[in-house]
Amino acid sequence: MSKLKTIREFQNLTQKELSEKSGISVRTIQRIETGKDPKGYTLRILAKVLEVKENELRTQETEDEKTKITQKKIESEEAILINYSSLKLINLSSIPFIVIPLFNIIVPLVLIITMKQKNALTKQIISVQILWTIITPIVFMLGVFLKLGHQFTLTLMILIALSNVFIILRNAIEIDRNKKLRYQLKFSMI
Repeated sequence: MSKLKTIREFQNLTQKELSEKSGISVRTIQRIETGKDPKGYTLRILAKVLEVKENELRTQETEDEKTKITQKKIESEEAILINYSSLKLINLSSIPFIVIPLFNIIVPLVLIITMKQKNALTKQIISVQILWTIITPIVFMLGVFLKLGHQFTLTLMILIALSNVFIILRNAIEIDRNKKLRYQLKFSMI
């Protein structure tokens, strides 16, 4: 299967629809899909219409490339389903509950369910909060066992809370700017 055909089918276009959008004849599209490499003007127009790089249309695809195209389509479909203002709200909902353990996880989870925003980014938001909730008591207990005084313990508690505020706010900024999270794990805890 040619790259053009794979990309065209992933974008749910027929040969006729692609022809109408690009101004390239159906016969030319058929020739390209049967193995002929597009060149010059045809290549530029098809790449522009399909929103891909020109070299992605040139040669027959391998199975690995087919997998990559499929993955890109899945990611783009998921990106379409993500409401970024809801995502930001879910992320920021942890801030009021930083001092109450587990509520910084439960409140965003409830929002995810009620807003129907279960996706990779919301899972990462919850995963970061779970990890922070696990690490916080460990760091606090280490500070207490060092017996450096009440002021140190109070300062440590404030720094721990501020670290989570920083993570949440930095992720909110990154959601606004780049539609992704700044701080995320390489795995999901949920």
